[in-house]
Amino acid sequence: MTTTAQPPTVGASHTRVEGREKVTGAARYASEQPFDQLVHGWLVLSTVARGRVRKVGEEAVRAMPGVLAVLHHGNAPRLATDYASMLGGPDPTVAVFQHDRVPHAGWPVALVVAETPEQAREAAESLVVEYDEEPHDVAFHADRPGSYVPDDGNAVLTKGDLEAELAASAVVVDASYTTPEQHHSAMEPHAATARWEGGRLEVFDSNQGSMWVADELAKLFSLDPSSVRVRSEHIGGAFGSKGVRPHQVAAAMAATVLQRPVRLALTRRQTFAVTGYRSPTAQRVRLGAEPDGRLRAFGHEALNLTSTLRPFVETSAALGRVLYEARAHHTAHRLVDVDMPTPTWMRAPGEAPGSFAVESALDELAERLGMDPIALRARNEPTVGPLSGLPFSSRNLLGCFEEGARRFGWAGRDPRPRMRREGRWLLGTGTAAATYPSGAAPSTASVTAEADGTFTVRISAADVGTGARTALTLIAAEALDVAPERVAVRIGDSDFGPAWVAGGSMGTRSWALAVTSAVGELRGRLALTDGDIPPEGITARTDTAGLLAELAKKERHSFGAQFAEVAVDVTTGEVRVRRMLGIFAAGRIVNPLTARSQLVGGMTWGISMALHEEAVRDAASGSQLGPDFAGYHVAANADVPVIEADWLEDPVPNDPVGIKGIGEIGIVGVAAAISNAVWHATGVRHRDLPLRPDRVMEVGDGA
Repeated sequence: MTTTAQPPTVGASHTRVEGREKVTGAARYASEQPFDQLVHGWLVLSTVARGRVRKVGEEAVRAMPGVLAVLHHGNAPRLATDYASMLGGPDPTVAVFQHDRVPHAGWPVALVVAETPEQAREAAESLVVEYDEEPHDVAFHADRPGSYVPDDGNAVLTKGDLEAELAASAVVVDASYTTPEQHHSAMEPHAATARWEGGRLEVFDSNQGSMWVADELAKLFSLDPSSVRVRSEHIGGAFGSKGVRPHQVAAAMAATVLQRPVRLALTRRQTFAVTGYRSPTAQRVRLGAEPDGRLRAFGHEALNLTSTLRPFVETSAALGRVLYEARAHHTAHRLVDVDMPTPTWMRAPGEAPGSFAVESALDELAERLGMDPIALRARNEPTVGPLSGLPFSSRNLLGCFEEGARRFGWAGRDPRPRMRREGRWLLGTGTAAATYPSGAAPSTASVTAEADGTFTVRISAADVGTGARTALTLIAAEALDVAPERVAVRIGDSDFGPAWVAGGSMGTRSWALAVTSAVGELRGRLALTDGDIPPEGITARTDTAGLLAELAKKERHSFGAQFAEVAVDVTTGEVRVRRMLGIFAAGRIVNPLTARSQLVGGMTWGISMALHEEAVRDAASGSQLGPDFAGYHVAANADVPVIEADWLEDPVPNDPVGIKGIGEIGIVGVAAAISNAVWHATGVRHRDLPLRPDRVMEVGDGA
């Protein structure tokens, strides 16, 4: 292989390799793929929150123009529901049309397929479904009876005697916090097109892991894995919601019945019902400290809801297991079953709501101790994992606070609340810590040296808008020591073999190891060829399972410090974020251009979480009120100030790639930093998100 010294690739800013395709409209998303004889499906969702389907009035609908099929529990193909998948056991939420039971409002009860989407929608909205309705319960609160500890070895972790250390503490904070139901709201709604081609089920989808979806479909339909191919080249956002969902299964089911390509695209309102959401949480944090701020006790208990179908844990209490040292630690998760859809992962699952509780409580403890909030965090900085006892792969949280404080002007802050005012606005500043795990999962990849001197990388990765395709191009180019223009990265195809999904801040780290390993194998083979490459090229393929098994056990996390300045209107209770700064330590940054966008995007979502996002359930119907962007508010341009995101050098010794995840950490701690700033502005603590004006109005226009 002939190479010449190349300018920096990894660590230098590069525009997205697919950027031109996206801005010119050439990039095709899941609902834009052209097919001959394409037909369209439309889901019919239940209007009751619990009960059974008594009758589906399909006869009248079948007579409507263009209607080809009406699938429901009485006539749909049977699915296998007892299997193990890539990410665990079977998921009852995707086994659609297999029984007459309705476990929640918005449960798929039928699929109408017609020649055009307009015909399918009209017919679906005309379909009369009769139910035997049963009493339902969607209430969620901290004191709700019937909560339980999930069957999970990590649900409860304990060190020392929490109650004894609290009793011995000079200062104690015991506070409760709540966060509401929140939804992913990706720009591109979910869509899938399924067809049978050459004896194989092919699905063109918008997902976070094509191999994951292919594996589930093969098991659900009792197919050989080689008989299913899933492709997902371009994705317009995901945030945890684009895994295996009912629409992919229903589309594949209809394609099997009709032997024609079937497209099923969800409406925005339907995504609120069937694609998952972040569970509301009720959290209690108990902190006990010595007069100098050293923690004796750290307790964090978190409750979230789940469906009656399967348990899902929003791991809010996991954050403190890493952040702070204490003589006694007690962290626990509990669940309560309700008649609602099953929650799922949402950007920074666990850590996002958990950080609001923990970092707000730390700020309150600092106030009671008369300490600077940053100094309190430094006082309780651990040298090893507080519960695991494992060394950190790298940890520079204090460096993030030091640099952030310098750039934010923290030293000039008067710590007393309600001391700054501009007209009707009270001003305040706040800070919070951020952390998120940085794991890796086994993945496969192949790299081909082409006869024309270029290289092709194939890996079943997913670019959900993060710039992963570009990052992998740079990583491969560096490993090959060639210009990025000589590398073509193909992703989003289950035929490329198993690879980790785009989730958990593990994607780039997992895929990078697979790609660099394949390049190493390829370079060894090329060294034996004297540069003679056959027309079909030379391909090397690797699997990283063995490499990962050999990694030393360590606490592997990204870290960061969030800073916020807010203004609070004393008349209306409106909170405006004036500026934000986030400083992060996240290993090796592959592409500064897209990395900064990821961090700023996460911080923007944190503003939205703090001030706006709140899904409300109607107790009478069990349905969400306003499941659309008119009723579910997210931060708009006017809500987002100048946001600065930057990072420190964070080398990771003895790590095969030195890359950590950054997709999640941007949102962690933001809501707490804003809430702490609101306290600093007003002197009033708020422990319930979002910080709506009606909740903040109690600040009043006086002393």
